[in-house]
Amino acid sequence: MLVDDSATILMMERMILSKGPYELVTAKDGQEALERAPIERPDLILLDLMMPRVNGLEACRLLRQIEATSHTPIIMVTTRGELANIETAFGNGCNDYVTKPINGVELLTKIRHFLGV
Repeated sequence: MLVDDSATILMMERMILSKGPYELVTAKDGQEALERAPIERPDLILLDLMMPRVNGLEACRLLRQIEATSHTPIIMVTTRGELANIETAFGNGCNDYVTKPINGVELLTKIRHFLGV
């Protein structure tokens, strides 16, 4: 599941992931991710940090409280590379952290690691 309020970032993530056998589901913000993830049951979530309604940190924390997504790997994908943001993201339950601009090789390597492919 790709979660970002930027259509441009979603398009870039789709292009990067088109190189693999991935079925993609998108959400435009944390609120939509919270609504769709328990139903869609994604194998992995790429989650932006700065979004309207429910930001990525709050969405990550809440996704960890939902049985269907409590163990789903979550990779934060954000422009916010400050140590405090990284520590807070891991404290809220993310499994990994990638900064924008996205390095496609790095992102695919992390995704493959979490999906075991």
